[in-house]
Amino acid sequence: MFKKLTLAFTLFVFFFAGMAFALEPKSGGTLVFGRGGDSAGLDPAFETDGNSFMICDNVYDQLILYADESTDLIPGLATSWDVSWDGLTYTFHLRKGVKFHDGTVMNSDAVVFSIGRMMKEKVVKFFKDKWDFPENQPAAEYWLSMEMENTIGSIEAVDENTVVFRLKRREAPFLANIAMDFAAIVSPAAVLKHGENFRSNPVGTGPFKFVEWIKDDRIVLEANPDYWGGHPYLDKAIFRVIPENSVRFLELKTGNIDICQFPNPEDIELAKKDSGLKLVSQPGMNIGYVSFNHTKPLWQDKRIRQALAHAINKQSIVDNIYYGLGQVAKNTIPPTLWGYNDDIIDHDYNPEKAKKLLEQADFAGKLKEAGQTKITLWSMPVARPYNPNGMKVGEAIQADLKKIGVDVELVTFEWGTYLKKQRTQDPSMDLFQLGWTGDNGDPDNFLAVLLDGLADPNVRTQWKNEEYHDLIVKAKQAVTQAERINLYRKAQELINQEVPLINLAHSLVVWPEKKRVMNFKLHPTASIRLHKVWLQ
Repeated sequence: MFKKLTLAFTLFVFFFAGMAFALEPKSGGTLVFGRGGDSAGLDPAFETDGNSFMICDNVYDQLILYADESTDLIPGLATSWDVSWDGLTYTFHLRKGVKFHDGTVMNSDAVVFSIGRMMKEKVVKFFKDKWDFPENQPAAEYWLSMEMENTIGSIEAVDENTVVFRLKRREAPFLANIAMDFAAIVSPAAVLKHGENFRSNPVGTGPFKFVEWIKDDRIVLEANPDYWGGHPYLDKAIFRVIPENSVRFLELKTGNIDICQFPNPEDIELAKKDSGLKLVSQPGMNIGYVSFNHTKPLWQDKRIRQALAHAINKQSIVDNIYYGLGQVAKNTIPPTLWGYNDDIIDHDYNPEKAKKLLEQADFAGKLKEAGQTKITLWSMPVARPYNPNGMKVGEAIQADLKKIGVDVELVTFEWGTYLKKQRTQDPSMDLFQLGWTGDNGDPDNFLAVLLDGLADPNVRTQWKNEEYHDLIVKAKQAVTQAERINLYRKAQELINQEVPLINLAHSLVVWPEKKRVMNFKLHPTASIRLHKVWLQ
C-alpha cells in the first residue's frame, strides 16, 4: 500500500511540475535575427539565395507547405489536391477567404499569374482576372534549374478557387517542388504596380508583412493580424546584417540580437557556458563539396579527379574546421534522406595512391598543355550551412594538394560576384567550393540540381554524362518510390566512380539564441519560420 501511495504521489508531483514548465505562448515583442549577409531581392520567383528566401519564408505562402521540422507536405494555400491516374494532371483546391497584404484577394487567377510569369511559353488560362504578365523579366533560375519549363505544360483557373496544372511528363517530385520558395504565390496587383521594384516591395499572404529594407543593414517585418494560419505571436521581426561571425556572436552575448546565424564553430562552446543563451540544432540536409571546371580539357580524365579525391583529408577538415559539427560525406545526398546509398565505399585519404593516378594520367603534361604551372581553387568568402569557413577549407585543400605535387592558388570574390562568375564556368577557375542545402527532401533536389549538366545550363557543376542523365530522367518518371531508390543508388555509384565532384561534409547546424526565444526550430531546408516563435 505504501509503495502505491508513493507512486501516486510521485506521479502527482510530476504531472503538476510538467504543467508548470509547459509555458503558455504569449504575444508581443520584437525579435532581432542576426545574419551574415543581406538579401539579394524579395521576389521569390527570381531569387536563388538563402538570405533572400529567409524573408520570403515569412512574407509568402505556397500552395503546399512543408511541415514544421520535416519535408512532409501539408496544405498551404491549397487545402487539398487531386492527382490524375496517369500522374499528368494536378488539381488544387484553394483556401477561401485569404487576402494578400495589400488587401487584394488570393484566388485561382493569382496562382496562374504567380506561376505563369515564370513560364517561357505562357500556356495559361485565367478564370476572371485577365492579368497581363510583366515584360523583360530576369531569368527565373530556380524554375529553370528545377526543369519546371520541361514539366508544366499549362495552368488553368477553372473557377474562383480551383487551379489545374497539366504536365508535359510524369514528374515524381512535382508536389515537393511546388512547395519550394520559388513557387510562392504573389499579389498580381503589387507585381504590376511596382514592376521590377517588386523585389524590394514584396506582397504575399504570409504571417508577416514587409515594412522596411535598409540595404546592407536591416529588413523589418510586422505581424499580419489576418493571417489565415493564426495571428503570429511576435509583433515585429528585424533581420540585421552583421557580416563577421565573431561580431555577430558578440552582438548576441551583449543582447543586441536574439538569434545568431552561422556562429564560428569555436563559439558554440562559449555559448554552452553562457547562462543567458541556449542552442538549437538540426542535422543539416546539406552537402559541402569541391568540384571541377568540367568545361576545361584539364579535368576530363577521371583518374585526375579520383587522384584529388584521394589527396584531400576530409576527416581532418571536419575535425579542425567544422570542429566536429558534421560528418565526412561519401555521397552527394545526406544520410538522412531516402535513397541514400550506404554501400558506397568512399575514396580513402591516400596521397601515394593520388600521386600514382596523377602519373598514370600524365597530369603534369596536361597542365603544361593548358599553359599552367598551378591550378586555382575558388573558395567561398562567406559561411554557409554546409561550410563554416570556405577560406580555411581552401587552405587545408591547398596544403593537401601540395603534398602530391599540385600547386594551388586560392581565389575568392565578394559572394554575389563569386556565384555569378562560377555559373559562367570562368576559364580561370579550375576547382571551386560550393554546397547545397536541400529544398524539398527529395533526392532529385540534390542529384539532378547539382550534377545533371545535360538537363540545364544552370546546373553549377555542368558535368555532362549521358548514363547519369538517363538515370535521373528515369527516376523522375518512375511510378514507385522503390523504383526511384534503385535508380538513385545507381546514380550515386556512378558519382563515386566518375568523381564529378568531391563530397566533403554534411554539417550539423547549431545556432545560439537568447533564452527568451521560444519555439524557434531549425528546418531541414534552412527555412527561417517565425510564425509560431514567441518571446518569454
